[in-house]
Amino acid sequence: MPKRGKKYLESQKKIDITKRHALAEAVQVALESSFVKFDETVDVAVRLGVDPRHADQMVRGTVVLPNGLGKEVKILVFAKGEKEKEALEAGADFAGNDELIEKIKEGWTGFDKAVATPDMMGTVGKIGKILGPRGLMPNAKTGTVTFDVARAVNELKAGKIDFRVEKAGIVHVPVGKVSFGVEKLVQNVTAFLETIIRIKPSTSKGTYLKGLAISTTMGPGVKVDTASLKDMIR
Repeated sequence: MPKRGKKYLESQKKIDITKRHALAEAVQVALESSFVKFDETVDVAVRLGVDPRHADQMVRGTVVLPNGLGKEVKILVFAKGEKEKEALEAGADFAGNDELIEKIKEGWTGFDKAVATPDMMGTVGKIGKILGPRGLMPNAKTGTVTFDVARAVNELKAGKIDFRVEKAGIVHVPVGKVSFGVEKLVQNVTAFLETIIRIKPSTSKGTYLKGLAISTTMGPGVKVDTASLKDMIR
């Protein structure tokens, strides 16, 4: 168990760990538990009734959060010619091909998301060992391998996130900042949960949403009543 700081422990005392809250109430409690001076990210952890060891129970998808993430997302696009120009006009921070790949080989990773046109993937694959472990590898399943680079850039700038269930059956995602307030955060969490429910694997039996917790970057988790969530999302 990691050693917790005094402020964390004081914050934890304010939370009834046995109670499961309605979504808006859980968000409110999480925000009130924030004890740092910077604008923390608010995170959601969902425990699903799936076994990711089976390919037909893998849960993976994307969602554009209606209120964004509250931070600037630096986007790199691997493209040539007109598509490179299109990416820059759409707001990409970096766009190009061989010169960017060489720069990354030298150790540069000054971007948060990467997009690539399909014709570039053979070349981009050469730096897969650098991009992959950092979660920066473009992937067709998340919409980041596409010729529609303008749309991909706009969605990422607007707050598009991608998620994938971990081995333990848990999905972790950021849903905004403390400064968003309860209403905007609830809207973002709802959009994410609607997507999670929509892509439920047909092979998942029994309870699908097994648990949900909301926390700030440095704060303790606040449990949500998943039964009330299903009614809300319907």
